[in-house]
Amino acid sequence: MEHIEGQQSVLAALEARQRRISVILVRQGTHPARVVDLLRLAGDCGVPIRHVEPAELDALAHGTTHGGIIAVCSSKPRLSPAALLELVDRLREPPLLLLLEGVDDARNLAFTLRTADAMGVHAVLIKKHLWDFDPVEVSRPSSGAYERLPLARVEGVELLIELKRRGVRIFGCLAAARRRLHERDLTQPCLIAIGGEKRGLSGAVRAVCDRFMSIATRGGPSSLSLSHAAAIALAEACRQRAAPPASEG
Repeated sequence: MEHIEGQQSVLAALEARQRRISVILVRQGTHPARVVDLLRLAGDCGVPIRHVEPAELDALAHGTTHGGIIAVCSSKPRLSPAALLELVDRLREPPLLLLLEGVDDARNLAFTLRTADAMGVHAVLIKKHLWDFDPVEVSRPSSGAYERLPLARVEGVELLIELKRRGVRIFGCLAAARRRLHERDLTQPCLIAIGGEKRGLSGAVRAVCDRFMSIATRGGPSSLSLSHAAAIALAEACRQRAAPPASEG
């Protein structure tokens, strides 16, 4: 069993209905008005609420930022390759997927997921070796995005090839790419692949990319973190998809 800390993350988990939540612990003395949405949704889902002393919450939490609310639950299920392909097939709009190949910090991953959720990403693909993170350290900083977003674990490039067969174009982010991301058409079904600061994208992923793109910077010794690069690339995809079609004439 795992636990989720903070009202926003617990609400997101209840709404997503991906986890099996055994009980929600609420700090004794919490005013009902402050947790009215939580109480209502927990009741709708049949999840019991237990009021406990602050010391019990502190003993279970990773820190003191739980806000007086912790849910004891099963782990978040991973999306299988078959389920991801089914999700893509069901979409009524062009898929926007994100592949992450090098995240060294749980909070960095959390911020990336938060951006992906806000920019309309339909699913996030994470390389197998990156699953070795503390889910609590990802869930809370993601502000609920970790609970809402479908997450698929990638082993090799077979899943990427299947996506390409379904018309999904794969755009790899490379600092040395000559074409800038705003020069690419991100309104079509696409997957944006971003590597970590240390190693970038692997050769195997590069080999299946349809096109490469870079983020325009002023140069110099500084480079962008994965979370910042993802934010810029996804914001451009969101901008393009929200833009009205160009008028003819």
